[in-house]
Amino acid sequence: MTQTTSELSRQWKGPAVFSFGFRPFFLFGAVWAALAMLVWIFLLAGTFTLPTRFEPVSWHAHEFLFGYLSAIIAGFLLTAVPNWTGRLPVVGWNLAALFSIWVAGRIAIATSALWPLGVAEVIDLAFPIALGGVILREIFAGKNWRNLVVVALLAVYALANLLFHIDAARGDIAAQGIGLRIGVAAVIMMICVIGGRVVPSFTRNWLAQRKAERLPVPPMQVFDKVVLWATGLALLSWIIAPAHMIAGGALLIIGMLHTVRLLRWQGLQTGAEALLWVLHLGYAFVPLGAILAGLAILRPDIFPAIATQHLWMAGAFGLMTLAMMTRATLGHTGQSLHAGGGTLAIYVFLVGSVLARLAAAIWDGQAMALYMLAGTLWIAAFLGFAIAYGPCLLKPRPARR
Repeated sequence: MTQTTSELSRQWKGPAVFSFGFRPFFLFGAVWAALAMLVWIFLLAGTFTLPTRFEPVSWHAHEFLFGYLSAIIAGFLLTAVPNWTGRLPVVGWNLAALFSIWVAGRIAIATSALWPLGVAEVIDLAFPIALGGVILREIFAGKNWRNLVVVALLAVYALANLLFHIDAARGDIAAQGIGLRIGVAAVIMMICVIGGRVVPSFTRNWLAQRKAERLPVPPMQVFDKVVLWATGLALLSWIIAPAHMIAGGALLIIGMLHTVRLLRWQGLQTGAEALLWVLHLGYAFVPLGAILAGLAILRPDIFPAIATQHLWMAGAFGLMTLAMMTRATLGHTGQSLHAGGGTLAIYVFLVGSVLARLAAAIWDGQAMALYMLAGTLWIAAFLGFAIAYGPCLLKPRPARR
């Protein structure tokens, strides 16, 4: 008799946190997002140092893009891939081993100055490579060929991490290097591909239940595919020549295209359910970031490029991950798909953090205070998730009656 996912999870007699992929990675990814930001605040204030080879800005950028974010990506994929392939999920000691590799990477990077050159880097790179291998195995075994694009993006993401380490080893500021831009572009494409499937699908189901007259267009139509190809080309131009006018113009174009794409998903009708409108708002930071990044290239006297990049990294990445973490946790732990007051507060904190970071680029005189506010609100959002959702992530799913 073929086992079901629920049966396999129930057979695991160890800690419940290793009974499904989203549990350890969502919980401890959120904890690390908060803790790493707290460390960054102390680094900014000059009251704390880390024994790492990265200078402070690059450590901060790395642990956001390749630290916390890699955990959330892993949690999502290890939960979604069984649905895509019809295969059983990775649970138990195999999941614990994969999680341990991620933890080892965080420790290794924070203490890399204490290790011979190359040791911490190899430990850190082991996680995206191992994760990619697991996902590739499942997709091949399930003959789920259309999702090979996700594996390709994971490979690009791992390559970006490697290049980030190479930039740092050369003595460059890795946070300004090509590795970071490739990593950002890979995650943007993941949001555009995966978000382009789930956001309109979730919205359509919810609106159909309420007998709405206007429903989102089905995902991945010809227009969507054109937008994805255009996005890939625009991001490639930005990776190669981040200050060139061609890159600026291309980013403006895809910003407008993604705005049209988002409007086709009928997000304005989802105001009654925060679990839905937060997905639309998170995706909105993709075109908003592209438009402002394009303007920053074409008119650098108006807005600094680093501030617009935070619209992607904190806005799109931060809010989309929180949106998926909350929704997936509620759904897979047997709870109602409805955002309560605590979940709404988490979203508000994150949006406030993004706005404060953006304001810091505009009002130089208040920049340090706004940096601290942005960091504090970021910590409140992810620590809030860990506090609100931690108990259900650590406990077994209640048996169905």
